[in-house]
Parts: sequence; structure tokens; C-alpha cells
Amino acid sequence: MTQSKEPWKSPIWRSEPAFLYSKRPIARYVGRPAAEFLKIEPAAGVVLVICAVLAMLWANSPWSASYEAVWGLEISLHIGDFELHHTLKDWINDGLMAIFFFVVGVEIKSEIVSGELSSPRNAVTPIAAAIGGMAVPAVVYAALNAGGEGAHGWGIPMATDIAFAVGVLALFGSRIPSAARIFLLTLAIVDDLGAIAVIAVFYTDDLSTGWLAVAGAITALAIAMRVLNVWSTPVYFVIGIALWVAMLESGVHATIAGVVMGLIISAKPLLDPGIAHAEAQELAKDGLTVEETERLVKLTRDAVPPAERIQHRNHQFSSFVVLPLFALANAGVALSADLFAAAMGSTVTLGIVLGLVVGKLVGITATTWLVVRLGLGHMPRGTAWPLLAAIGMVAGIGFTVALFITELAFRGGDAQLLTDEGKIGVLFASFIAALLGALAVHLTAPRPHREAADGERAVEDAADTALGLADCVHSDPTLE
Repeated sequence: MTQSKEPWKSPIWRSEPAFLYSKRPIARYVGRPAAEFLKIEPAAGVVLVICAVLAMLWANSPWSASYEAVWGLEISLHIGDFELHHTLKDWINDGLMAIFFFVVGVEIKSEIVSGELSSPRNAVTPIAAAIGGMAVPAVVYAALNAGGEGAHGWGIPMATDIAFAVGVLALFGSRIPSAARIFLLTLAIVDDLGAIAVIAVFYTDDLSTGWLAVAGAITALAIAMRVLNVWSTPVYFVIGIALWVAMLESGVHATIAGVVMGLIISAKPLLDPGIAHAEAQELAKDGLTVEETERLVKLTRDAVPPAERIQHRNHQFSSFVVLPLFALANAGVALSADLFAAAMGSTVTLGIVLGLVVGKLVGITATTWLVVRLGLGHMPRGTAWPLLAAIGMVAGIGFTVALFITELAFRGGDAQLLTDEGKIGVLFASFIAALLGALAVHLTAPRPHREAADGERAVEDAADTALGLADCVHSDPTLE
């Protein structure tokens, strides 16, 4: 028997396919469909909606007492004489949400360095639109609640939910011009930055100057490590935890620590991609030793900006773990006839609904028109005014950050009633904005020509065929 020149193709060398590509029923009917679902752009929004609905059902079920009991569970962390004592809901809102805001901070940094925000000419229109889309809803809310108990909630209707808004546009595929998608994404990122600033300045507890000084020193240490090109993940993890604790104890909302760490991360590759490519080609000429393989992996990693790698690594955890837990813990409002009647007549609820549904549309469209009219910026390519107005309506989906600010806005007095009214307003307004926004986009988005559509369908069919063949090869080791 002659020995094969390619022993890895011998049955002796052949290993079983990875579980996800195996013939096992759970892999075929659960694993692979779930993995494909997580890649779909609107998937995060779908999961958020499901969790919000589950929270509402749970809070209004015969087991409603368990809803309050679970999220009100007291959890303490002791390190020597130092103690952190919070409910499970607070650990999610103050702790896990710091990861969400960390990812947001990294996205903002990437946009500033190499994205749409890096070009003043391209950035001025979505930045102005975002400012208008924050200011007008806040004014609408304030006009209805000035001098009342709910006056402090003016920041609630300012926020746009990135996952939901981008997900709604993703439903329409190639009908949405790429420039329009970038416009909404940039607008939502600037909107998040504004919401972060509002939380830091207006929705904080009494400040502790001592802990603020500690937070400042830790931030300076992180910046110094960045300047010295120290990129050890464990080092930054420890610094991030320390900064989070300092922010929590200082009175500034702890999630700001996530934003600060996200903005510190480099959005440029540690190694020039051209140099990395040339060295990789040199290494691969005559086969690779173990050491050379490790070097190749390091070259590949260092040629990608840390911000991009971190986004890729943390996006799914943030979207499919952190935000669903946040929705479960915060979207559950025990509805009753009295609460529903109070919400329907509440200026808090009305201010949020009008702010998100009407204020966002008016603020974004009017500000964009003014900027374009004055020649300070330009319309997104391929985007007509009706579609831009529809995008402004989609931006009225507040949800995550709006619910987050609702939890921070009201203290003392009828705080729980105001919070519940605010949540009802956020949920109702986000639903209306999503429904009307999707309808408006459907009516205003350009329809592809038949020839282009047929071409796209042919490409999709070819891609599906190729994927099917790949799945066959993965699932059947006898195929080469």
C-alpha cells in the first residue's frame, strides 16, 4: 500500500465535522438555523421585542409577584471592608449596561477615526439632524410637563434605538440607498453620544469629589497605557472594572465608565496592513512551523483595528444577552385599569409619545432641510425628501436608552407611578414609530428595476446553491 502524499485526506486523519455542521438533528434543525438568525441585521430587534413582550406578560400574569421578587433580589459583593449592595435589576442597569455603552463608545470612536464622522462635509448633515432630533422631542416634552412632577423626564424622548431603527431599514434590503443607511446609523450614534452626555450631566446622584478624582486618575492611567501601546486585554479589563466602581461610587452613572473605555480603544491597526500582508506572504512561502503559525495569527490580529475586533467580539453578547436582560428587567409594567387611565391622561406619557413619534420626525427633517438649504451639508446620495422623512419617523423608536433614562429620571414622590407612565409611553411610542416608519419607508423607498431585481435574485439563488453545497461538504466527510 502506498502512502498518500496528502495524509490529512486519509480516513485515518479525518476528524468528525464540527457539531454545527454535523448530521445531528439538533444541529440541523436548531443549531444552524439559530446561527443564521443571529447574523440577520434585524435579529437583535426581534429578540428585544420578544423579551419586552415576555416581561409585560410576566408582570401581568398570576405570577406577577415573582417578577418583582426576581429583579428585586438583593445581591452583595464584599472585598474586604468594601461592599457593593444592589438589586439584580440594578446590577443589570448599572453593570451589564456598561458593556452595552462600552460597545457604543467603541462604535463612536470608529466613526470618528475612519467612519462617516471623520469627514466634516459628510458628517455635518447627520450630526445636525441628530441634534435637531434630540432638541425638538425634549422641547415638546418640556412644554407639556413644565413645572409638573414629570418635568425631569425631558431626556426620555431624545434617544433613538440603534438596533431597532437600523433593523427596520434592513427589512427593505437593497431598496434603501447605502447613503441613507449610513445617515441613519451616524445619526443614531451621535444621538447615543448626546444621550450619554445627558445621563452624565443631568441624571446623576449627588457627586463625590473624592471618587471622581479616583475615576479621573484611572482614566489618565488608561490613556497613558494607550499612548505607551500597551494592548493587554486583562490589563484593560482590570482598569475598566476599577473605573466602573469609581464611577458608581462617585454618583456619575456607572455606565459612563463603559463609554470612556470605549473611546480610549484605538480605532487604527497596531500594524500597517501592507507590512503585515508582506510579512505573511514571506512566512507562507515554504510552509509554516508552529512558531511561524503563531506569528501569522498575531500579524492578522494586529492588522485589524482593536476597535473593530472588540466590536466583532462583543456585539452579539451586547445585543443578544445584555439588552434582552435589560428588557426583561425593565419593560414589565403591571397594567391595571387605574394605571392605564392615569397613563392615558398623563402629560408624561403624552410628552414621550409626541416627542418620539412627532418630535423626532420634525426635528430631523427640519434640521436637515435647513442645513442643506444653507449649503452647510448635503442630502444622502440617492435619498429623496419623502424617504428622509420616513427615516426620521423610524428614528422615533426609542426603546432601550429611553427606558434606561426613564429609570433614572424620576425620584421621590410618585416616582413609581411616573416611571410606569413613562415606560408605557416609551413602549407605545416605539411601537407606533416602528409601524408608521416601516409603512412610510415602504411607500417612499425606491423600487429596484425588474432587470436589477432579477439579477439580484439570480445572485441570491447562486449563493444559496453554493451554501447548500458547502453544508453538504461539511456534513458529509466522504465528500471532497
